[in-house]
Amino acid sequence: MNYKEFIGQVQHRLEYAQFGQAVRATRAVLTTLGERLQEGEATDLASPLPMEVDRYLTEAEHGQRFDYQEFLDRVAERENIDRADANYHAQQLLVVISEVVPAGNLEKVDDQLPDDFDPLFELLEAAGE
Repeated sequence: MNYKEFIGQVQHRLEYAQFGQAVRATRAVLTTLGERLQEGEATDLASPLPMEVDRYLTEAEHGQRFDYQEFLDRVAERENIDRADANYHAQQLLVVISEVVPAGNLEKVDDQLPDDFDPLFELLEAAGE
């Protein structure tokens, strides 16, 4: 999947009228996720993604310790949305990522994160991923 297709999928899932809104959501979620993950896990998750998107994960300051509520606060602040929308956007981004990234890479991410991050993976689990 190339960059335009990836962001187009995000735009479709989030029902955004403008491409730029989907880019902003992608950057907010992936930068924040990259901050929470260890560098190796962020790189593994990023490697199958389009180059323009993978940098959000790989250029973050990795290995920070924060809970899921802080994750949502950071996404919300970066995207200028509320926490409920941040949760929805993060879940939808993972669905799009799951279409590109091998399931094992997402399982490693899930395993690395504490249990309070389980809501991030709810849509994937519901879809049987």
